[in-house]
Amino acid sequence: MGEEYRESLLKKKYYENCPGCKVEQYKAVQRGIPFRELIFTWVIVLCTALPISSLFPFLYFMIRDFNIAKTEEDIGYYAGYVGSSFMLGRALTSVPWGMVADRYGRKPVIIIGTVAVVIFNTLFGLSVNFWMAVTTRFLLGSLNGLLGPIKAYVTEIFRDEYQALGVSTVSTAWGIGLIIGPALGGFLAQPAEKYPNIFSKESFFGRFPYFLPCLCISVFALSVTVACIWLPETLHMHSGNSILSDDSDEALEAGSCEPNEKGKTVETEESGPIPKKSLLRNWPLMSSIIVYCIFSLHDMAYTEIFSLWAVSPRKFGGLSYSTKDVGEVLSVTGFGLLVFQLSLYPYVERLFGAIMVSRISGVLSIPVLASYPLIATLSGLTLALVLNCASVIKNVLSVSIITGLFLLQNRAVDQDQRGAANGIAMTLMSLFKAAGPAGGGAIFSWAQKRQNAAFLPGDNMVFFVLNVIEAIGVLMTFKPFLIER
Repeated sequence: MGEEYRESLLKKKYYENCPGCKVEQYKAVQRGIPFRELIFTWVIVLCTALPISSLFPFLYFMIRDFNIAKTEEDIGYYAGYVGSSFMLGRALTSVPWGMVADRYGRKPVIIIGTVAVVIFNTLFGLSVNFWMAVTTRFLLGSLNGLLGPIKAYVTEIFRDEYQALGVSTVSTAWGIGLIIGPALGGFLAQPAEKYPNIFSKESFFGRFPYFLPCLCISVFALSVTVACIWLPETLHMHSGNSILSDDSDEALEAGSCEPNEKGKTVETEESGPIPKKSLLRNWPLMSSIIVYCIFSLHDMAYTEIFSLWAVSPRKFGGLSYSTKDVGEVLSVTGFGLLVFQLSLYPYVERLFGAIMVSRISGVLSIPVLASYPLIATLSGLTLALVLNCASVIKNVLSVSIITGLFLLQNRAVDQDQRGAANGIAMTLMSLFKAAGPAGGGAIFSWAQKRQNAAFLPGDNMVFFVLNVIEAIGVLMTFKPFLIER
């Protein structure tokens, strides 16, 4: 009896020196919704999502001011390259960042990502030419590798019954960021023109008309970086030799404590570490990542095309909106998305399952997108009401798809491989998202030059192509392609 008591004390000391085990102990006694962890997750994901999309409302005007486009119709072509440079940088570094997160912890990677936002998003707002804009966006994407680790983090810190809510928080904050970002860009870009009583054309913000939204996001990222100091680490990093005393080694020499995928401990023999399964051969993981990439391509192309379409002239099939008008629409959309994801999605996912929710959302997105060219024929209050409703519905459906696929990815692997798995997902997704703005901008520019075509004239072609991509994604959610672990 005394020997068992002594060993239990040694194991307690062993766990107390492991941040990940402390989190497991917290999960064991956790009651109710973990609001503190939800807030941490929310602000971190929002920090990385805001700079991705904040440029879209003013990117049209920024490219115009760089004087690199020969004609007005070519602006969308160059805008696509600026939008894609972030995703290209992230595609090249996501797997290494995931491996770092698995080796050294989620927290260091998250902090480095928020610091990158502070530095390079600020420099992007100060861009004076096309190539400076592309370079700063590329470096921002390369050093911002926190989205994969934060998805692993929420899976590890929430109990099983709250994991849908935790992952929903990631996708909701991501979706909100992709909406609030353009809203900030729309309201705050070109402040000397919008708010001449506050900002003069000779002031700093008059000379750098696109710096103010970037500055606000960077200040927010700086506050998030400071808050991350108190972020709990979830990765198990046991170091028995440094923790246990010499006489305790004998008590534990027969085995060591290692966490399994549910955060519980199992005994392993001294024969050596259990070989890890190949992630590339894990079809439940890879199939969910591939489907995720298809929908990510669609969402990124839609995000850029929506803003370009809204601000383009009526003669080209657009809405002739100002950046402020686009910001108002996206603000309403963000509020609607927030209400749905935090109140309804966890219950819908529990009722239908992650795959079915993604499938239904994809099917419903197709008629919504098909209505956009018809919306362009409206005007006044009718246009505002219909456009806001369509935008809310479209974004709610898109984020529901992504949330379901997030859940499938993290359930497909064990804890010690989640960082690398999410790194693979981020790499492939970033490649597809890099193609989204570039392809979307090119298709948008081409479509505006064929206003009198017999088949799908003008912007009808743009939304038709988006629907084709969406339909492909829906088909891939069925067996035998998509498999749940």
